[in-house]
Amino acid sequence: MTLQSVIHALIGGVLIGSSVSLMLLGLGRIAGISGLFGSLITGRYTAVALWFITGLLAAPWVASLLGFWSRPDYLANPAWPKLLFAGLLVGIGTQLGSGCTSGHGICGMANLSQRSVTATMIFMGVAALVVALGFGGVA
Repeated sequence: MTLQSVIHALIGGVLIGSSVSLMLLGLGRIAGISGLFGSLITGRYTAVALWFITGLLAAPWVASLLGFWSRPDYLANPAWPKLLFAGLLVGIGTQLGSGCTSGHGICGMANLSQRSVTATMIFMGVAALVVALGFGGVA
């Protein structure tokens, strides 16, 4: 771990916290990414959802252009079947858990929601298990 990686993580955390706080304070809405993305798929989205998701998708590209991030090797030639299957599992999990890491892990836990604490413990535990069993690679 380098000082540069710590600074980048700190900046990322501040940006995530700021965007979540602005959305909650400005619009009274929790920044749950699965809900925002789901609204795009169902066609019931707002301009806020569209801009929020666009910003999420554009951020790595902009960071790369500015020299803050270099693309990992596994993104140069992604394993599409694994990525699509993983995305499907994440989608199913967010439906079953009524939210995702952003809704439960960032917003819900900050609001001391017992449901969000439980959901976050479960999906983080499963993620650790998947990685420990060797299923965490995307290449």
